[in-house]
Amino acid sequence: MTHLPSAPPADATASRPALLHVVYVAAAAAMGGFLFGYDSSVINGAVEAVRDRYDIGPAALAQVIAIALIGSAAGAAVAGRLADRIGRIPCMRIAAALFTVSAVGSALPFSLWDLSLWRVIGGFGIGMASVIGPAYIAEVAPPAYRGRLAAFQQAAIVIGIAVSQLVNWLILSLADGEQRGHLAGLEAWQWMLGVMVVPSLVYGVLSFTLPESPRHLIARGRTAEARRVLARLEGEGSALDARIDEIRGHMSRDRRSTFRDLRGKALGLRGIVWVGIGMALFQQLVGINVAFYYSATLWQSVGIDPNSSFLYSFTTSLINIVGTVVAMLLVDRVGRKPLILAGSAGMTVSLACEAWAFSADLVDGRLPHTQGLVALVAAHVFVLCFASSWGVVLWVMLGEMFPAAIRAAALGVSSAAVWVANWAITATFPSLSEWSLGGTYLIYTAFALLSLPFAAKCVRETRGRTLEEMG
Repeated sequence: MTHLPSAPPADATASRPALLHVVYVAAAAAMGGFLFGYDSSVINGAVEAVRDRYDIGPAALAQVIAIALIGSAAGAAVAGRLADRIGRIPCMRIAAALFTVSAVGSALPFSLWDLSLWRVIGGFGIGMASVIGPAYIAEVAPPAYRGRLAAFQQAAIVIGIAVSQLVNWLILSLADGEQRGHLAGLEAWQWMLGVMVVPSLVYGVLSFTLPESPRHLIARGRTAEARRVLARLEGEGSALDARIDEIRGHMSRDRRSTFRDLRGKALGLRGIVWVGIGMALFQQLVGINVAFYYSATLWQSVGIDPNSSFLYSFTTSLINIVGTVVAMLLVDRVGRKPLILAGSAGMTVSLACEAWAFSADLVDGRLPHTQGLVALVAAHVFVLCFASSWGVVLWVMLGEMFPAAIRAAALGVSSAAVWVANWAITATFPSLSEWSLGGTYLIYTAFALLSLPFAAKCVRETRGRTLEEMG
């Protein structure tokens, strides 16, 4: 069935100032994604230092690394309803405050337990940002540009990952290649975790320059304010009254979503909710975050020296940015579904190559030359395939695929599933890699392969449809 817009596409004739304004709004809101990426991957530079300082084994180390994801799942689960209650912008400010406190606490821990606590607090902020960013951008973006603007969230995430790896490498260089080397009274890894206070404060300041979501304003009866916001986002000449009536009319048929609204006949949940959860799980179960949480440790385990391992982590992050730009250029042109199908195929092949390479026996503590080269190239290809497909498309679709009646609750559940799966991969990798690094990557290959039939059968295209059509 072909879905046609239910109102004139005001965005198609939006003035240039309006378009520039909405680009700024989306970019500023995506700063939460930058923090999301930065905080998620900055721990990569501190893994070996934490292991050494607190003298812990792989299982305990994995829990310290992964524990932030428990906070992320909790933050994602509550963010949607909190945003409906107090607004999107106040939620951004809460997330910024949590990021800031976490950065300071993580840089100055008294012991392992409070380092873990600060990481949980930061994780809660990450979870909130993972929900608020896509939802807010989807609500302020004109439909014709929504895919590209929603992709700002993922672009900011991958830039945050790359910047964290670059900062880690620079700090490591200043500390003569030692993660526990001292700089101005602190160990290098403490500086790595503490630097995040800078972008956290920037995010908080930017949130004071952003307008509230028109949909939230209309839901609260603040129609005049919503009209002013829409005029700036879509242009004074746009059919604003028609857009307001469309949004109000749709809201009048809906009520605020709760988790009870997600119930359905398919194993207790509505089918579309299971699709969102499935997409969230597959995005993580291919093992993407091993590349960002453990890459330095991974390369060192197969004989790469610390400085080179940090450099490879940074180059992987650059590839991540390239792939994200590709997805941003294509997501509104070729659609969401073709991108994830192509990405699943590419990830399957590249992960299989990594599994083969890592299954080789080490020679003098290093992979043989051929396997080492294959592993390095395949790791970069895998990240490129992920970034140009699932990395962007998941966050675009979670912001737009659900009917308005359940959007906030469904987005919260799906985002929480991202963090639970992320935690599962992060917590199990150290032990699994000690068992068999090649076998671990074979498991990730299987999930990439399974994502193909799932995407082909279950995922519906959302390109070009207004949020009010998702019913």
